[in-house]
Amino acid sequence: MKLRNLISAASFALFTSTPLFAGDVMVMDAYARVASKVAKSGAAFMMLHNHADQDDRLIAAASDVAKRVELHTHIEEDGVMKMTKLEDGMIIPAGGMHALKRGGDHVMFMGLTRSLEHGDMFELTLTFEHAGDVTVTVPVDLERQGKMSAHTHSH
Repeated sequence: MKLRNLISAASFALFTSTPLFAGDVMVMDAYARVASKVAKSGAAFMMLHNHADQDDRLIAAASDVAKRVELHTHIEEDGVMKMTKLEDGMIIPAGGMHALKRGGDHVMFMGLTRSLEHGDMFELTLTFEHAGDVTVTVPVDLERQGKMSAHTHSH
């Protein structure tokens, strides 16, 4: 293995396992995916753990990898799964966790400004109602397996 590939693999492993804090909220295991090299959209997933004694809320996200970054979820409508924007954000319960995962809540990147390939990394700023801003380095992981719905997805 070339030294550059080894360093890249080590950095990738470090960023996927290092938790980051915003006030009392810890961001863990963040990663992003795209459908292909020419995709115009992508998504990020992670685990949010609220160590505070009050609920917090993820209210916004920002990154220079896309023209628009929104908080989304999947809802079932007439037997069809659809993505929709979460206008009020996502609650992270006091002392609890909230998973941003495939087929559920996630950070959506629309109008990607560059291709995202496996092993790439980019910065994502998450804004919490009480904990404030935290900027995380998100690795692109196109190999990670996730739960996929059998339903048709629509945007």
